[in-house]
Amino acid sequence: MSKNSILEEDQELEFIIIAEKGTKDKIIKYFLFMCASIAIIFIFFIIWFLFASAGNFFHHVHWDEFLLEDDWDPTNEDEPKYGALAIIVGTILVTIGALVIAIPLGIGTAIFISQIAPSKMKKFLKGAVELLSGIPSIVFGYFGLIILNVWLMDTFEIDSGNTWLSGSIILAVMALPTIISVSEDAISSVPVDYKEASLAMGATKWQTIKKAILPAALSGIIASIILGTGRALGETMAVLMVTGNTAIVPEPITDIFSSIRTITATIGIEMGEVPSGSRHYQALFALAIVLFIFTFGINTIATLILSRISQKSTGKQKRRKINIKIPQKVKDNKKLIYYSILILFLTWVIASWIGWILALVISITISGLFFLFNKSSAKNQQRFIFSLIYSAAFIVVLALGILIYYLVIRGLPAITWEFLTEGPDDLGRKGGIFPAILGTLLLVVGAIFYSVPIGIAAGIYLAEYAKEGRITRIIRAAIDNLNGVPSIVFGLFGLAFFVFYLGLGISMIAGQLTLGLMILPTIIKTTEESVKSVPQSVREGSLALGSTKWQSISRAVMPAAIPGIITGIILGMGRAAGETAPILFTAMVFQQRYLPRYPTDPVTSLTYHLFILVTSIPDSEAQAAGTALVLLVLVLMLYGIAIYIRNSYQKKIKW
Repeated sequence: MSKNSILEEDQELEFIIIAEKGTKDKIIKYFLFMCASIAIIFIFFIIWFLFASAGNFFHHVHWDEFLLEDDWDPTNEDEPKYGALAIIVGTILVTIGALVIAIPLGIGTAIFISQIAPSKMKKFLKGAVELLSGIPSIVFGYFGLIILNVWLMDTFEIDSGNTWLSGSIILAVMALPTIISVSEDAISSVPVDYKEASLAMGATKWQTIKKAILPAALSGIIASIILGTGRALGETMAVLMVTGNTAIVPEPITDIFSSIRTITATIGIEMGEVPSGSRHYQALFALAIVLFIFTFGINTIATLILSRISQKSTGKQKRRKINIKIPQKVKDNKKLIYYSILILFLTWVIASWIGWILALVISITISGLFFLFNKSSAKNQQRFIFSLIYSAAFIVVLALGILIYYLVIRGLPAITWEFLTEGPDDLGRKGGIFPAILGTLLLVVGAIFYSVPIGIAAGIYLAEYAKEGRITRIIRAAIDNLNGVPSIVFGLFGLAFFVFYLGLGISMIAGQLTLGLMILPTIIKTTEESVKSVPQSVREGSLALGSTKWQSISRAVMPAAIPGIITGIILGMGRAAGETAPILFTAMVFQQRYLPRYPTDPVTSLTYHLFILVTSIPDSEAQAAGTALVLLVLVLMLYGIAIYIRNSYQKKIKW
């Protein structure tokens, strides 16, 4: 054989190998793209099954009757009523109340963490906020029902603590981590030059924060408030347990001690008792559509704002400078008008609680304090504002401390070896919670099994293959909106799709699939961010050695990104372990003494076990407290492991 023929054969073989590698890379790319597209598919499925399950409800009940009348009595045999106005108003009121509490506390704490706190305290506060975000909603509901409602009754001498105020306080604490985290990131991302330039011109620290830093971070702060609103709107178990669940519009509308009912609570209470396909069943799905539209709109707005922030930070957005000179008198008059409107509104609200005379006294006092504040020196203003900021951070830590303290004090006496290793007895008043512990672990493991491969593949595609364009934007929007879907809507989707349509019934596998879908966006996002954080030089070095793109990703990039991916998986496990609403209609039975033998068997969990003990079983306080403590420890352990892995990774590797 000639030398030329050997060279030709070698070239041909090399070409074949390159072609095979290219084909393999294309197949992998298309597979990853399909995994990323699953978010779009399931958003479509959720919307489709919500509307399909609502059926022809609006053919029998006109939309204006449904939205504008406040008589909700779907079980009336003579004439069922489907007026949802009181339920929608209750949802809006409890959310507004939560935001009134959470916004000043959240933004104040974010300012303290990013601009004032020493480095060690900053780490402590960020860890406390992350732990607060990891506490299951059912534990907040338990705390609100057992501790907060009793405190409200004793403090304000009211007949029941199940009130709008109680729901707003609990939701405010639950929304705080979102508002604090996003606001702190936005404030910290403001260039240091802004701060240094302001201080160099003689401004105080507070003047610098107010005039330079906060305006630059305003979009991120607004996004945090919008995301916090979505968190409050979509909460189910906590508000179900503390608000009284009476479908009325408070009279007057500012009566914070009135019982109310929310959309999520209505679905949670009634869905388990209605026949599939009935008018009542369809009405509950119609409520879910209203809730989905609310949260979809809120999440879309937040996504748009955050994307604009990203464009500004990367310099991709064109900047337009518009100089409009507003006379100082006009500015002063506007401020006077705004303050006057605010004082009048505050007077009207307070008057409904304590009467007009005391309300006027309080409003005049507040106005006087505003006047004195504006006339005081810049240093005195800073001292006053900083005292409020310190107080906000202290209240956040105090809320976490009080919650954990009461759970430990009440729950620790119930923790015994028998409690952890035996099944329940006497409707849960005696015995243990071992089946609930194991059921929780089985649900979490199943959810991870179904979601992790898809989530990692989708995250890799978005980080390594996706090019900015319409399709990529649609995928990202679908993932963001899937992440913002209320947990109760996941539960309804699981009921309609997995339980009824696929015929899985009330089963462990239906609950696992529902939870897996719910935590999928978390795993996608953490995987994408972890892969993106690996320096480009790692990829370039691998490619320079002759690796294909996929070989570079799998052998060089992924090993470096593994700690971040594991963190995301553990966070997903923590969220899955603490959820109740998604598995309420898909997997749950109460007081299961025996372990499930097959995936199609129903299962119990710690969250559901706690919910039934607190709301339905008298004389079970000790068992409920022990269950709440075990659940809290389990979830916080998962979040603590995730935080530890992340911090260790940051110390070891500095790109």
